[in-house]
Amino acid sequence: MNETNLNHEKTLPDGWIRPKGYTNGILAQPGRILFMAGQIGWDEEEKFHSDLLVPQFEQALKNINAIVCKAGGKVEHICKMTCFCKDKEQYLASRKELGRVWKKIMGDHYPCMSMIFVSDLLDHPALIEIEATAVIPTKKHSINFTITA
Repeated sequence: MNETNLNHEKTLPDGWIRPKGYTNGILAQPGRILFMAGQIGWDEEEKFHSDLLVPQFEQALKNINAIVCKAGGKVEHICKMTCFCKDKEQYLASRKELGRVWKKIMGDHYPCMSMIFVSDLLDHPALIEIEATAVIPTKKHSINFTITA
């Protein structure tokens, strides 16, 4: 089964259960590929406003959204995310709240995702780091012909 999402197709093999919170495969249409460095929960001045997971997750998603928008894309163009989280217990305890934050920023778009739990992240007090890749459709150029006699 393939589900079209803007210019990309979400791919789910026949008979597979639809995953919750991510997509197993996305077939990206031609476009510009945007690779994003890992984004953490600090603002544009590299300042943390919380040492809790949910606010840091929200800020990291906002940072990703800002990068995608600056490149001329939308969150729907994100095809892949890899999340590195330092606190599995806090993550599991916060899943409903994290889901609400996701809906607020990402809507109903769920790219291919991996969640990896790690012992530490470079910048203290970061609890989560999110890398993302987007494929932003190229603007189609129309060709106009004028016939003169």
